[in-house]
Amino acid sequence: MKSQILPLSDPSLISSSSSSTMPTTSATAGTMLLGSEDDLSATRLLISSPFEDEKSLEVKPFLSRALSYNSTTTTTATTIKTNWYQKRRRRIASDTSLSSFSGNGDGRQSFRQDVGHAASETYLITRLSFKLLRYLGVGYRWITRFLALGCYSFLLFPGFIQVGYYYFFSSQVRRGIVYGDQPRNRLDLYLPKNSDGLKPVIAFVTGGAWIIGYKAWGSLLGQQLSERDIIVACIDYRNFPQGTMSDMVNDASQGISFVCNNIAEYGGDPNRIYLMGQSAGAHIAACALLEQAIKESGEGEATTWSVSQIKAYFGLSGGYNLFNLVDHFHSRGLYRSIFLSIMEGEQSLRRFSPEVMVQDPNIRNAVSLLPPIILFHGVADYSIPSDASKTFADTLQRVGVKAESILFEGKTHTDLFLQDPMRGGKDEMFEDLVAIIHAGDLEALAKDAMAPPRKRLVPEFMLKLAHNVSPF
Repeated sequence: MKSQILPLSDPSLISSSSSSTMPTTSATAGTMLLGSEDDLSATRLLISSPFEDEKSLEVKPFLSRALSYNSTTTTTATTIKTNWYQKRRRRIASDTSLSSFSGNGDGRQSFRQDVGHAASETYLITRLSFKLLRYLGVGYRWITRFLALGCYSFLLFPGFIQVGYYYFFSSQVRRGIVYGDQPRNRLDLYLPKNSDGLKPVIAFVTGGAWIIGYKAWGSLLGQQLSERDIIVACIDYRNFPQGTMSDMVNDASQGISFVCNNIAEYGGDPNRIYLMGQSAGAHIAACALLEQAIKESGEGEATTWSVSQIKAYFGLSGGYNLFNLVDHFHSRGLYRSIFLSIMEGEQSLRRFSPEVMVQDPNIRNAVSLLPPIILFHGVADYSIPSDASKTFADTLQRVGVKAESILFEGKTHTDLFLQDPMRGGKDEMFEDLVAIIHAGDLEALAKDAMAPPRKRLVPEFMLKLAHNVSPF
């Protein structure tokens, strides 16, 4: 079925352009309505398409009617919608990125708007996921993974409740800062309570199998690192089928650019920025980093941030050679057909395989620009085998990049990122990460040595059960 997009634009625009004609659609076409809520200025899209055509979906605007602007009337409704949307996105970005998060907090969005935004994006993610399932067909692997995920989430639910409360109610969290013009181009900032001096910064790209990634997934890491005087920026990005791999890399790169160019406004040290990703996010972040290095090594390529601004890259449970992972993912339920669709076809596997790309002698200059790379991985990871990090680190060392892999015996794909932090106390991966960031800062290292143990969020027996039933 051919995709049909029907813009239902700002009422003020429609009323002022009586000569414009709205396109129509068949009454039998399946539709999806995405719109604003309550007193927000209304912009809506009716979308009717198979999932592979859904490359760009509208998200609800944040400006009230009082902030609306007057657009020049155009000859077609499509042109009206395009111009209005682009101008509105630019207005939103300029209004909310910096000034709305100034010290007095007067410009911060209300809690109700934040929850509404999270709910609308959750609905969008869920809807797209079900479209994906309908395309795949619900097979045995999907059913068993889904049931295991339900049990896993239930066991960790006490921890999720506490982290969610912090995410929505803490004054140290700046949610939904706009960094670009595309849907889901937003990031969350986790700020230390101590505002004395400039703080080191981690730009973090969350995981989610390239399908269900979301910036809030990094809230536990953001909370715990901010307690050690480290700012964390969790970057959101378009997921499949809303976007494919090049869209995800572009979004991540634009988010990194925002952090590099604006983090000083929030108390971050622009000379101490680190890049980190987990699972699919580690892969996306590594691709963004290498792509940026290739741009910088070329002649006349315009860039908005520099690889030299990144002090180190941390990869957590990531995969970096897609050729070695296609069959593995297929056996785990991420079927070959959908994986290749995410990666834009088999011909693009090389482009999105950093381990393969760094061996290309034609980009030797770009590879020499890469910062130190540290890869963390659990040996008991069945979602992405730990060999993925080990072989990538070995390859980087052979081509002259400072790199190392740190492996943790008995740890699964989620132990390092969820179960261990929820266990409280001190865990090895977290302490290694903090020690690398605070290396050379004697005052920070002294504070780390005296830091109280982290609070336990989930009883031990529930964590052990979660470890056993985890679908990851």
